[in-house]
Amino acid sequence: MKSITINGSQRESVGKVATKALRNAGQVPCVVYGGDKPVHFAAAELAFSKLVYTPNAHTAVIALDNGTTINAILQDIQFHPVTDKILHIDFYQLFDDKEVTMDIPVRVVGNAPGVMAGGVLRLNQRKLKVRALPANLPDFIDADISELEIGNKLYITKLANDSYKFLQPENTVVAQVRISRAAMKAAQEAAKEAAQADK
Repeated sequence: MKSITINGSQRESVGKVATKALRNAGQVPCVVYGGDKPVHFAAAELAFSKLVYTPNAHTAVIALDNGTTINAILQDIQFHPVTDKILHIDFYQLFDDKEVTMDIPVRVVGNAPGVMAGGVLRLNQRKLKVRALPANLPDFIDADISELEIGNKLYITKLANDSYKFLQPENTVVAQVRISRAAMKAAQEAAKEAAQADK
């Protein structure tokens, strides 16, 4: 999995006044949990754009001005309800031997025969919750739709992998091919015409 480096400065004062001053200066207050004790730091809001405003999943390398680097994943983010500015970010520190939970984007691969026959592909899950060791976290989860006919569903069990485990129920539908409205209407009209012809 790709990682994005965030250059930040460790902060000592974590009260409301200090936090407000940081935000006014265009900085985002952050905390890294998961280690011996939480690490408070701040970084420019722009530094998070590639981590936050993307459909892809990334890990983060937090490089602090005191020379410390921490590998982490984004755990929680708070936005301002009106301006959508980032107010606060929680990170979770990664350790090679400790499993973590992360939302991984689903990537559709293959061509569904059902779509070629006039059906419509519906992606029910754009992301799936995965638990794995940091080294085993995938960039994407490939959903192979090449066997889906009209009416077929692709269940999460088909995407099973030894490197990570899914946290959704086994009956979770990841994708399905449904009959299109136009095809359904045509079928209904054909049935109507056939019924009238029988009279």
